[in-house]
Formats: sequence, C-alpha cells, structure tokens
Amino acid sequence: MENKALEDYTEEDLLRLLNENVDAIVMVDAKLNEYRTITRKNIFKEFIDETGSYEDLIQKLWFHLGNSSEEISEDYKAFTSYYGQFKGKYSRRLNIFLEGSDTPHIIQMNVYPIKGTDKYVFAMDELDDDEYVEQFMTTKKVNTIQNTYLFSMFVDLIQDTTSSISVTEISEDTVYSNIKYSQWRLMAVNMIWPEDQKHFLKITDPEYLKEKLAPGRTTSFDCMMKNLEGVFIWVKLIFSRAQTGSDDDFRFVFMVQNINDNVMDMMSTLKKYEGLALKDPLTGLFNHGGIKTEILNAIDIFKKGGDSVALLMIDLDNFKTINDSYGHAIGDEALKDFSGILNSSVSGKMASVGRWGGEEFVIVLKGHSIDEAYDFAEELREKVEEADFGDAGHITCSIGLSQLKADDEFDDFFNRVDKAMYASKEAGRNKVTKA
Repeated sequence: MENKALEDYTEEDLLRLLNENVDAIVMVDAKLNEYRTITRKNIFKEFIDETGSYEDLIQKLWFHLGNSSEEISEDYKAFTSYYGQFKGKYSRRLNIFLEGSDTPHIIQMNVYPIKGTDKYVFAMDELDDDEYVEQFMTTKKVNTIQNTYLFSMFVDLIQDTTSSISVTEISEDTVYSNIKYSQWRLMAVNMIWPEDQKHFLKITDPEYLKEKLAPGRTTSFDCMMKNLEGVFIWVKLIFSRAQTGSDDDFRFVFMVQNINDNVMDMMSTLKKYEGLALKDPLTGLFNHGGIKTEILNAIDIFKKGGDSVALLMIDLDNFKTINDSYGHAIGDEALKDFSGILNSSVSGKMASVGRWGGEEFVIVLKGHSIDEAYDFAEELREKVEEADFGDAGHITCSIGLSQLKADDEFDDFFNRVDKAMYASKEAGRNKVTKA
C-alpha cells in the first residue's frame, strides 16, 4: 500500500492493512460449533483448516498439554466447550506446535465477540522474535522444577460460578471458562480414583463447605486423580474460604497440588521399613512377627471359605553343636543356606516361609491336602539331608506337620504342629511327623 500521511489514511485503508498484516482471521459460531477462516498466512496455512469444529480449534489453540501438541485425555475433553465462550474482548499468548515439531510458535490471540450473538472474531499473529522462544524454554525448565499446582480456580457458591481458572498443564495464563461450579463438580468427580469419589463429592458439596469452613479456614484431601494425559497421580485437593468481611459470603479458592513424587517416595520408604519390620535380617525370611501374621491371615481366609492350610514346623537337628564346634559365623552361613533351600522348595506354591526363632522355621502351605503336604515335607527333608552346607558339613532337620481344622484357633493349630515336630526329634530326628 502506498505510504501516505497519517491524515490521508481512510477506514478502508486501515481494514486493508489489517487484512494484509494479521496472520489469521477466523469467524466462529459457538452455538453451531463451527468456524470459518477468513484469512490465514504463514504457519496458520498449515495449522488451521478453512472450516471445522470450533471445539477442535480450541483444543489445537490452547486446550492441550502446554509444552507440546499432545492432546489431553478424552475425559478432560468434556470441559472443552466451556472454555470457548466469551462475554467480552479477550487476549492471551499461546504456544502452538506444528505437527512433527518440538519447537513452539508463540502467537498472540485476540477475541472480539459480536454483540448479541454467539459469534466471535479471532485475530491471531505469530510473534516471531527469538526471545519468545528462549523465554518459553526457560519457563518450561522453571515449571518443571517449581510448578506443583496443576489447577486452581475461584468459586462463588452463592452465585454457583467459577472464575480465574488456571490449568498449568495447559498454560501459565488464566484460562477463561464459562462453567458453573455445580457443573464442574459433577464432571470432575469422574477424574477421581473410584474409591475416593464418594469422599470427593462430600467435601466439595456446597452445603458441606458452608458448614465446615469459616472465613480464612482451609481443608484438604489427598487422593489419586487423572492428569490431562489420563494417568492417575497423587494430588492434594485444597479448599480455602476467602475472608471477605461477610459471614454470608461463600467464596473459595480451590487448588489441585501435584504431590505424586513425594507420596511415591514416602510409600517407597514405608515399604522399605515395612520389610525391615517383618523380615529376619539374617535370612531375609519373615521374622517371628511376620510369619505369625501370615498364619493368622491364612486361618482367617480359610474360615471365610478360602484355601486349605497346612503348617510345617522345621527344626535343624543338633544345630548347637555346629555353633559350638565351628563358631557362630559358620552357623549363620548354614542358616542362610538352609533358608535358600526353603525358599526354592516353595517356589511356585501358595506358601510363606519364616524364621520362628534360632534354628526353628515355619512354612504356611495353602491349597494342599494333608497327604500332599506330607509328600512336600518329605521332599524338603531329603533335600536338606543331601545338601552340602560348606564348613558346617551335612545337616538334617525334623519336621512337624498338621492341617488346619474348621474349629482351630491359632494356639490349637500351632501347638499341634509344635508337638509333631518334637515327636520327630524324639523318634530319632531327620523325620516328618504328621498330626
């Protein structure tokens, strides 16, 4: 266009200039869920079709994972239609990715509603300064390290409205939405781990929040929730009632904090200490308390219609002589070797193995008849007899065996097996006695 003096430019000239310089102009009909491109240049030739679904356009522009073009999970797409309705002019900066590219294109989007209709004009330009890309990459690194809040919004329970919604997995910016709190709550419950959904509905119920939270007070709830990729992660749901100066004003800030890494680290630590609490440090088998718990659980399951239970008490014969003759270091090695034989013997079976104390060991064997359990005990006795225990030489064991009866309690069951084991010793050792 000819370079004129400012006073010579007409309205038609300016409209022509805008059409020449704006990268994309799109007309939208939200009611019909349609859009039509008036003009598209540069990257928008590849990024936007001439016509299409308005909801698809929203997803491509901003309702996707903020650091890539990867789509959100199908569950969250149910919210898309609430993020494309505008009551006034709206402007924001977006990161978009062309197919096959990991480098963002930074665009400025301006939305102009057409008064009295459900139609909008979208005007979009790419900001092609390299500084914007550098800024994006820096922000991405900072967010990776610091950003734990996945979602936040302001809620007015009296008006049943939400506002100032921020979804950090989509964008750093506040996302405009036209969704009521009651709608959001009934849709969001589908993202909660099924066992936690009932409690989620309880603590997000407007009447519950009004009753339980005074101005300035906060409540929180840890649960598993789907992220935008459809993966369940541990989050902390936080409700904080705003202090507005009126007890009849029920406005809240709601936030979802990503605590998954912390919870998983904590669970790993707890699992480690749980193992230490239940395992014998020398042999790695269940310790006295751990194997007793296994016996009690097996009894409880049996009485509820579960598998049959056989119990073996195994005692190493003349083990004190080994400690006295060769020392406790050799004795400890023999106990570890013996534990390895027990573990290999129960491989593939429904069984638990534990060290009852000293040289006494217990096996809980499920799903076996008494005759099958006896055959198993005989095979185990023979393996021990044939094994070479290094400096300790050859060792034998005496085994007591019994099967759980319907009216047995723990003491009945255990004492019967214990007596059977001592009967094996009194009969000359290296025997199996069934009681």
